[in-house]
Amino acid sequence: MSDTNTEASAESIDLLHNAHTQLKVQMSKVIVGQDEVIDQLLIALFSRGHCLLEGVPGLAKTLMISTLSKCLSMDFSRIQFTPDLMPADITGTDVLQENRDTGQREFRFIEGPLFHNVVLADEINRTPPKTQAALLEAMQERQVTVGQTIHQLSDPFFVLATQNPIEQEGTYSLPEAQQDRFMFKVYVKYPSFEEERQIARQTTSNTKAEPESVLSAEQVLEIQDVVRQVPVTDHVINYALAIVRQTRVGEPGAPDWINEWLGWGAGPRAMQNLLLGGKARALLNGRSHVSTQDIQALAPPVLRHRITPNFTAESEGITSDKVIERLIQETPDKESELTSDPRLGKIFAA
Repeated sequence: MSDTNTEASAESIDLLHNAHTQLKVQMSKVIVGQDEVIDQLLIALFSRGHCLLEGVPGLAKTLMISTLSKCLSMDFSRIQFTPDLMPADITGTDVLQENRDTGQREFRFIEGPLFHNVVLADEINRTPPKTQAALLEAMQERQVTVGQTIHQLSDPFFVLATQNPIEQEGTYSLPEAQQDRFMFKVYVKYPSFEEERQIARQTTSNTKAEPESVLSAEQVLEIQDVVRQVPVTDHVINYALAIVRQTRVGEPGAPDWINEWLGWGAGPRAMQNLLLGGKARALLNGRSHVSTQDIQALAPPVLRHRITPNFTAESEGITSDKVIERLIQETPDKESELTSDPRLGKIFAA
Protein backbone atom coordinates (compact mmCIF):
# COMPACT_ATOMS: atom_id res chain seq x y z
CA MET A 1 0.00 0.00 0.00
CA SER A 2 1.39 3.41 -0.90
CA ASP A 3 1.98 6.17 1.63
CA THR A 4 -0.97 8.10 0.17
CA ASN A 5 -3.35 5.17 0.67
CA THR A 6 -2.02 4.57 4.17
CA GLU A 7 -2.64 8.22 5.08
CA ALA A 8 -6.12 8.10 3.59
CA SER A 9 -6.91 4.97 5.61
CA ALA A 10 -5.67 6.62 8.81
CA GLU A 11 -7.91 9.61 8.13
CA SER A 12 -10.86 7.32 7.52
CA ILE A 13 -10.17 5.42 10.75
CA ASP A 14 -10.23 8.71 12.65
CA LEU A 15 -13.42 9.66 10.78
CA LEU A 16 -15.17 6.45 11.83
CA HIS A 17 -14.00 6.61 15.44
CA ASN A 18 -15.15 10.21 15.80
CA ALA A 19 -18.38 9.55 13.89
CA HIS A 20 -19.15 6.65 16.22
CA THR A 21 -19.04 8.97 19.22
CA GLN A 22 -21.12 11.63 17.47
CA LEU A 23 -23.69 9.06 16.31
CA LYS A 24 -24.15 7.86 19.87
CA VAL A 25 -24.69 11.44 21.04
CA GLN A 26 -27.24 12.20 18.32
CA MET A 27 -29.17 8.95 18.71
CA SER A 28 -29.30 9.38 22.49
CA LYS A 29 -31.48 12.44 21.86
CA VAL A 30 -34.24 10.09 20.74
CA ILE A 31 -33.26 6.57 21.82
CA VAL A 32 -32.61 5.76 25.48
CA GLY A 33 -30.04 3.01 26.09
CA GLN A 34 -29.70 0.12 23.60
CA ASP A 35 -25.98 0.91 23.15
CA GLU A 36 -25.08 -2.65 22.18
CA VAL A 37 -27.89 -2.83 19.61
CA ILE A 38 -26.85 0.49 18.05
CA ASP A 39 -23.22 -0.66 17.86
CA GLN A 40 -24.24 -3.86 16.10
CA LEU A 41 -26.36 -1.92 13.61
CA LEU A 42 -23.40 0.33 12.79
CA ILE A 43 -21.02 -2.62 12.47
CA ALA A 44 -23.39 -4.30 10.00
CA LEU A 45 -23.83 -1.09 8.01
CA PHE A 46 -20.09 -0.43 7.71
CA SER A 47 -19.52 -4.09 6.77
CA ARG A 48 -22.11 -3.91 3.95
CA GLY A 49 -24.33 -6.35 5.83
CA HIS A 50 -27.99 -6.48 6.83
CA CYS A 51 -29.66 -6.93 10.23
CA LEU A 52 -32.60 -8.91 11.55
CA LEU A 53 -33.97 -7.40 14.77
CA GLU A 54 -36.13 -9.45 17.09
CA GLY A 55 -37.96 -8.08 20.10
CA VAL A 56 -41.37 -7.66 21.65
CA PRO A 57 -43.53 -4.72 20.50
CA GLY A 58 -42.87 -1.29 21.97
CA LEU A 59 -39.07 -1.42 22.25
CA ALA A 60 -38.54 1.37 19.67
CA LYS A 61 -37.10 -0.86 16.96
CA THR A 62 -38.72 1.17 14.18
CA LEU A 63 -37.85 4.49 15.82
CA MET A 64 -34.24 3.38 16.28
CA ILE A 65 -33.85 2.56 12.59
CA SER A 66 -35.49 5.75 11.32
CA THR A 67 -33.36 7.82 13.72
CA LEU A 68 -30.20 6.08 12.47
CA SER A 69 -31.10 6.95 8.88
CA LYS A 70 -31.47 10.62 9.84
CA CYS A 71 -28.07 10.59 11.57
CA LEU A 72 -26.54 9.10 8.42
CA SER A 73 -28.28 11.53 6.04
CA MET A 74 -29.56 8.70 3.83
CA ASP A 75 -32.89 7.97 2.15
CA PHE A 76 -35.19 5.93 4.39
CA SER A 77 -38.12 3.71 3.46
CA ARG A 78 -40.42 1.65 5.67
CA ILE A 79 -42.28 -1.39 4.32
CA GLN A 80 -45.02 -2.79 6.53
CA PHE A 81 -45.11 -6.47 5.59
CA THR A 82 -48.57 -8.03 5.47
CA PRO A 83 -49.97 -11.37 4.19
CA ASP A 84 -51.35 -9.70 1.03
CA LEU A 85 -48.10 -7.92 0.07
CA MET A 86 -46.88 -8.87 -3.41
CA PRO A 87 -43.30 -8.73 -4.80
CA ALA A 88 -44.18 -5.82 -7.11
CA ASP A 89 -45.28 -3.82 -4.05
CA ILE A 90 -41.68 -3.67 -2.83
CA THR A 91 -39.62 -3.93 -6.03
CA GLY A 92 -41.69 -1.68 -8.28
CA THR A 93 -43.51 -2.45 -11.50
CA ASP A 94 -43.78 -1.54 -15.19
CA VAL A 95 -46.69 0.79 -15.93
CA LEU A 96 -48.12 1.35 -19.42
CA GLN A 97 -48.15 5.08 -20.21
CA GLU A 98 -48.75 7.20 -23.27
CA ASN A 99 -45.85 9.22 -24.64
CA ARG A 100 -47.21 12.74 -25.16
CA ASP A 101 -44.63 13.53 -27.82
CA THR A 102 -45.18 10.49 -30.05
CA GLY A 103 -48.65 9.44 -28.95
CA GLN A 104 -47.39 5.86 -28.54
CA ARG A 105 -47.85 3.74 -25.47
CA GLU A 106 -44.75 2.47 -23.71
CA PHE A 107 -43.83 0.81 -20.44
CA ARG A 108 -42.24 2.93 -17.71
CA PHE A 109 -40.72 1.45 -14.56
CA ILE A 110 -42.03 2.86 -11.28
CA GLU A 111 -39.54 2.24 -8.47
CA GLY A 112 -40.73 0.54 -5.30
CA PRO A 113 -39.71 1.27 -1.70
CA LEU A 114 -36.57 -0.89 -2.04
CA PHE A 115 -34.93 1.94 -4.00
CA HIS A 116 -33.69 3.72 -0.87
CA ASN A 117 -30.45 3.59 1.14
CA VAL A 118 -32.00 2.32 4.38
CA VAL A 119 -35.00 -0.03 4.14
CA LEU A 120 -36.99 -1.12 7.17
CA ALA A 121 -38.78 -4.41 6.54
CA ASP A 122 -41.24 -4.27 9.42
CA GLU A 123 -42.57 -7.66 10.61
CA ILE A 124 -40.90 -9.49 7.76
CA ASN A 125 -42.31 -12.83 8.88
CA ARG A 126 -45.87 -11.66 8.14
CA THR A 127 -45.48 -11.78 4.35
CA PRO A 128 -45.59 -14.94 2.17
CA PRO A 129 -42.39 -16.62 0.87
CA LYS A 130 -42.89 -15.17 -2.63
CA THR A 131 -42.42 -11.62 -1.35
CA GLN A 132 -39.67 -12.67 1.04
CA ALA A 133 -37.79 -14.11 -1.94
CA ALA A 134 -38.03 -10.78 -3.79
CA LEU A 135 -36.36 -9.13 -0.83
CA LEU A 136 -33.72 -11.87 -0.83
CA GLU A 137 -32.46 -10.91 -4.30
CA ALA A 138 -32.25 -7.26 -3.30
CA MET A 139 -30.26 -8.09 -0.16
CA GLN A 140 -27.79 -10.40 -1.83
CA GLU A 141 -27.35 -8.94 -5.31
CA ARG A 142 -28.35 -5.32 -4.56
CA GLN A 143 -30.64 -5.39 -7.58
CA VAL A 144 -34.22 -6.31 -8.47
CA THR A 145 -35.48 -8.05 -11.58
CA VAL A 146 -38.79 -6.91 -13.07
CA GLY A 147 -39.79 -8.80 -16.18
CA GLN A 148 -36.57 -9.20 -18.15
CA THR A 149 -34.93 -6.03 -16.87
CA ILE A 150 -32.45 -5.78 -13.99
CA HIS A 151 -32.57 -2.57 -11.96
CA GLN A 152 -29.62 -1.67 -9.70
CA LEU A 153 -30.42 -0.45 -6.20
CA SER A 154 -29.02 2.57 -4.38
CA ASP A 155 -25.58 2.37 -2.80
CA PRO A 156 -25.16 2.13 0.14
CA PHE A 157 -28.05 -0.27 0.63
CA PHE A 158 -28.94 -1.44 4.13
CA VAL A 159 -31.90 -3.69 5.04
CA LEU A 160 -33.11 -3.89 8.63
CA ALA A 161 -35.90 -6.38 9.21
CA THR A 162 -37.93 -6.79 12.39
CA GLN A 163 -39.99 -9.67 13.67
CA ASN A 164 -42.11 -10.26 16.75
CA PRO A 165 -41.08 -13.44 18.63
CA ILE A 166 -44.35 -13.66 20.60
CA GLU A 167 -47.20 -13.67 18.09
CA GLN A 168 -46.78 -16.46 15.55
CA GLU A 169 -50.34 -16.76 14.22
CA GLY A 170 -50.54 -15.82 10.54
CA THR A 171 -46.76 -15.63 10.11
CA TYR A 172 -44.36 -17.24 7.65
CA SER A 173 -41.07 -18.29 9.20
CA LEU A 174 -38.02 -17.09 7.30
CA PRO A 175 -36.29 -20.00 5.55
CA GLU A 176 -32.72 -20.78 6.60
CA ALA A 177 -31.36 -19.56 3.24
CA GLN A 178 -32.83 -16.10 3.78
CA GLN A 179 -31.81 -15.88 7.43
CA ASP A 180 -28.25 -16.61 6.33
CA ARG A 181 -28.32 -13.43 4.20
CA PHE A 182 -28.63 -11.35 7.36
CA MET A 183 -25.23 -10.58 8.81
CA PHE A 184 -26.60 -10.24 12.35
CA LYS A 185 -29.64 -11.35 14.25
CA VAL A 186 -29.95 -8.77 17.02
CA TYR A 187 -32.06 -9.23 20.14
CA VAL A 188 -33.66 -6.00 21.37
CA LYS A 189 -34.19 -6.43 25.10
CA TYR A 190 -36.24 -4.59 27.71
CA PRO A 191 -34.69 -1.38 29.08
CA SER A 192 -33.27 -1.22 32.59
CA PHE A 193 -35.20 0.51 35.39
CA GLU A 194 -33.28 3.79 35.04
CA GLU A 195 -33.56 3.69 31.24
CA GLU A 196 -37.32 3.15 31.43
CA ARG A 197 -37.62 6.00 33.93
CA GLN A 198 -35.83 8.26 31.43
CA ILE A 199 -38.08 7.00 28.62
CA ALA A 200 -41.12 7.91 30.71
CA ARG A 201 -39.88 11.45 31.24
CA GLN A 202 -38.65 11.96 27.69
CA THR A 203 -41.67 10.65 25.79
CA THR A 204 -44.49 12.12 27.88
CA SER A 205 -43.48 15.79 27.57
CA ASN A 206 -43.68 18.39 24.82
CA THR A 207 -39.94 18.26 24.24
CA LYS A 208 -39.03 16.79 20.86
CA ALA A 209 -35.37 16.38 19.98
CA GLU A 210 -34.21 16.16 16.38
CA PRO A 211 -30.96 14.29 15.65
CA GLU A 212 -28.39 15.96 13.42
CA SER A 213 -26.70 14.36 10.42
CA VAL A 214 -23.24 12.97 11.16
CA LEU A 215 -22.24 11.05 8.03
CA SER A 216 -23.19 11.35 4.37
CA ALA A 217 -23.80 8.42 2.03
CA GLU A 218 -20.44 9.11 0.37
CA GLN A 219 -18.65 8.93 3.71
CA VAL A 220 -20.41 5.65 4.54
CA LEU A 221 -19.17 4.18 1.25
CA GLU A 222 -15.65 5.38 2.05
CA ILE A 223 -15.78 3.72 5.48
CA GLN A 224 -17.08 0.47 3.94
CA ASP A 225 -14.00 0.40 1.70
CA VAL A 226 -11.68 1.09 4.64
CA VAL A 227 -13.20 -1.76 6.68
CA ARG A 228 -11.99 -4.22 4.04
CA GLN A 229 -8.44 -2.88 4.41
CA VAL A 230 -8.12 -3.71 8.11
CA PRO A 231 -5.57 -6.54 8.52
CA VAL A 232 -6.40 -9.81 10.26
CA THR A 233 -3.71 -12.15 11.59
CA ASP A 234 -3.70 -15.87 10.85
CA HIS A 235 -4.34 -16.52 14.54
CA VAL A 236 -7.61 -14.54 14.53
CA ILE A 237 -8.69 -16.24 11.30
CA ASN A 238 -7.95 -19.65 12.83
CA TYR A 239 -9.89 -18.69 15.95
CA ALA A 240 -12.94 -17.65 13.90
CA LEU A 241 -12.70 -20.86 11.88
CA ALA A 242 -12.48 -22.94 15.05
CA ILE A 243 -15.64 -21.32 16.44
CA VAL A 244 -17.63 -21.79 13.22
CA ARG A 245 -16.43 -25.27 12.23
CA GLN A 246 -17.15 -26.68 15.70
CA THR A 247 -20.88 -26.05 15.07
CA ARG A 248 -20.98 -28.50 12.15
CA VAL A 249 -22.60 -31.70 13.30
CA GLY A 250 -20.64 -34.85 12.49
CA GLU A 251 -17.62 -32.97 11.14
CA PRO A 252 -14.05 -33.54 12.46
CA GLY A 253 -13.38 -31.61 15.65
CA ALA A 254 -17.05 -31.03 16.56
CA PRO A 255 -17.55 -31.64 20.31
CA ASP A 256 -19.80 -34.50 21.40
CA TRP A 257 -22.24 -32.06 22.99
CA ILE A 258 -22.57 -30.22 19.65
CA ASN A 259 -23.51 -33.50 17.93
CA GLU A 260 -26.04 -34.05 20.70
CA TRP A 261 -27.60 -30.56 20.75
CA LEU A 262 -27.51 -29.23 17.18
CA GLY A 263 -29.37 -30.32 14.10
CA TRP A 264 -27.49 -27.97 11.77
CA GLY A 265 -24.37 -25.83 11.94
CA ALA A 266 -23.10 -22.58 10.42
CA GLY A 267 -21.75 -22.25 6.88
CA PRO A 268 -18.82 -20.23 5.46
CA ARG A 269 -20.83 -16.99 5.44
CA ALA A 270 -20.71 -17.05 9.25
CA MET A 271 -16.91 -16.99 9.20
CA GLN A 272 -16.89 -14.17 6.62
CA ASN A 273 -19.27 -12.08 8.72
CA LEU A 274 -17.29 -12.70 11.90
CA LEU A 275 -14.13 -11.34 10.28
CA LEU A 276 -15.79 -8.41 8.49
CA GLY A 277 -17.71 -7.50 11.63
CA GLY A 278 -14.51 -7.79 13.65
CA LYS A 279 -12.81 -5.31 11.30
CA ALA A 280 -15.64 -2.79 11.67
CA ARG A 281 -15.77 -3.26 15.45
CA ALA A 282 -12.03 -2.66 15.72
CA LEU A 283 -12.38 0.60 13.78
CA LEU A 284 -15.31 1.72 15.92
CA ASN A 285 -13.06 1.34 18.95
CA GLY A 286 -10.18 3.22 17.32
CA ARG A 287 -8.05 0.14 16.56
CA SER A 288 -6.55 -0.82 13.22
CA HIS A 289 -6.34 -4.55 13.91
CA VAL A 290 -8.82 -7.31 14.79
CA SER A 291 -8.54 -9.25 18.06
CA THR A 292 -10.10 -12.50 19.29
CA GLN A 293 -12.20 -10.35 21.64
CA ASP A 294 -13.89 -8.84 18.58
CA ILE A 295 -14.76 -12.34 17.36
CA GLN A 296 -16.11 -13.32 20.78
CA ALA A 297 -18.28 -10.20 21.02
CA LEU A 298 -19.83 -10.76 17.58
CA ALA A 299 -20.26 -14.54 17.75
CA PRO A 300 -23.81 -14.39 19.23
CA PRO A 301 -25.39 -12.05 16.61
CA VAL A 302 -23.55 -13.81 13.76
CA LEU A 303 -24.26 -17.40 14.78
CA ARG A 304 -27.59 -17.43 16.64
CA HIS A 305 -29.67 -17.61 13.43
CA ARG A 306 -27.25 -19.95 11.64
CA ILE A 307 -27.26 -22.86 14.08
CA THR A 308 -30.33 -24.96 14.85
CA PRO A 309 -30.79 -26.60 18.26
CA ASN A 310 -32.55 -29.95 17.92
CA PHE A 311 -35.45 -31.33 19.94
CA THR A 312 -33.13 -32.75 22.59
CA ALA A 313 -31.57 -29.34 23.23
CA GLU A 314 -34.91 -27.52 23.23
CA SER A 315 -36.39 -30.01 25.71
CA GLU A 316 -33.48 -29.22 28.04
CA GLY A 317 -33.90 -25.46 27.62
CA ILE A 318 -30.73 -25.12 25.52
CA THR A 319 -30.89 -22.12 23.19
CA SER A 320 -28.54 -21.17 20.37
CA ASP A 321 -27.05 -18.43 22.59
CA LYS A 322 -26.19 -20.98 25.29
CA VAL A 323 -24.48 -23.13 22.66
CA ILE A 324 -22.45 -20.13 21.47
CA GLU A 325 -21.53 -19.18 25.04
CA ARG A 326 -20.19 -22.66 25.74
CA LEU A 327 -18.28 -22.69 22.46
CA ILE A 328 -16.50 -19.46 23.41
CA GLN A 329 -15.72 -20.78 26.89
CA GLU A 330 -14.23 -24.04 25.57
CA THR A 331 -12.27 -22.59 22.64
CA PRO A 332 -8.87 -21.22 23.75
CA ASP A 333 -8.10 -17.77 22.36
CA LYS A 334 -4.35 -17.98 22.92
CA GLU A 335 -2.46 -18.99 19.79
CA SER A 336 -0.32 -21.67 21.47
CA GLU A 337 -3.32 -23.33 23.14
CA LEU A 338 -5.49 -23.11 20.01
CA THR A 339 -2.98 -24.87 17.75
CA SER A 340 -1.93 -27.47 20.35
CA ASP A 341 -5.46 -28.66 21.25
CA PRO A 342 -5.77 -32.25 19.87
CA ARG A 343 -9.49 -31.96 19.09
CA LEU A 344 -9.19 -28.58 17.40
CA GLY A 345 -6.23 -29.92 15.45
CA LYS A 346 -8.71 -32.14 13.58
CA ILE A 347 -10.47 -28.96 12.39
CA PHE A 348 -7.31 -27.44 10.92
CA ALA A 349 -6.32 -30.75 9.35
CA ALA A 350 -9.73 -31.37 7.75
